Amino acid sequence: MGAQWKQKGREAAANAKGRVMTRLSRELMIAARDGADPAMNPRLRMAVDAARKASMTKDTMERAIKKGAGLLDEAVVFDTVTYEGFAPYQVPVIVECLTENRNRTSANIKVKFRKGQIAASGAVSWDFARLGAVEATPPDAKVDPEEAAIEAGAQDLEAGDDGATLFITEPGDVDVVAKALGERKWTVSSAKLIWKAKNPVAIDDEAKRAEVEAFLELLDSDDDVQHLYVGLV
Repeated sequence: MGAQWKQKGREAAANAKGRVMTRLSRELMIAARDGADPAMNPRLRMAVDAARKASMTKDTMERAIKKGAGLLDEAVVFDTVTYEGFAPYQVPVIVECLTENRNRTSANIKVKFRKGQIAASGAVSWDFARLGAVEATPPDAKVDPEEAAIEAGAQDLEAGDDGATLFITEPGDVDVVAKALGERKWTVSSAKLIWKAKNPVAIDDEAKRAEVEAFLELLDSDDDVQHLYVGLV
């Protein structure tokens, strides 16, 4: 949980699936600002791969790309807005939003922080490291992830989802490491910047942890929330 928090069972619920698709569409639009051709735009290429992995339809994907690239009449401009604060029991939280209406997003996030504590910019992020993260699956089970990390130039690695490996990089090395892994036949599913807590909080009490989880789920339910990073182990 020290990197990106993921709601338990989110992808199993229909409404949660809708939020996933909304976030993927917004990422496609943001990425397409730098060009509508995935072959020439690394961020868009990763966004397209993530959308395909989530079974987004081709029409939806193409429409989001065209909208982001300004190729449609209904241009929508999304801004990235970051909020910092604490969940119950002083668990640090960084909330990254993509929004076309800053005032709406600010009001909604402040309401959802009532059971926690919203903080000024820098009050929480100083205790997080800004890093790159590349999630990839090996070509076969015999491949050594540690050897791949060294060869690709990653700084560290940890277990990802569904047999994947999460390669941790310097912020400026995300695309370099992703390309190096691809050249070694790894299947890269995502490549992005993350916030990773330096001193995550441990909460063993089940009732307290449930309270923190409920707070995080409330934040994550907001349509404008794109990523949620939490200092919790």
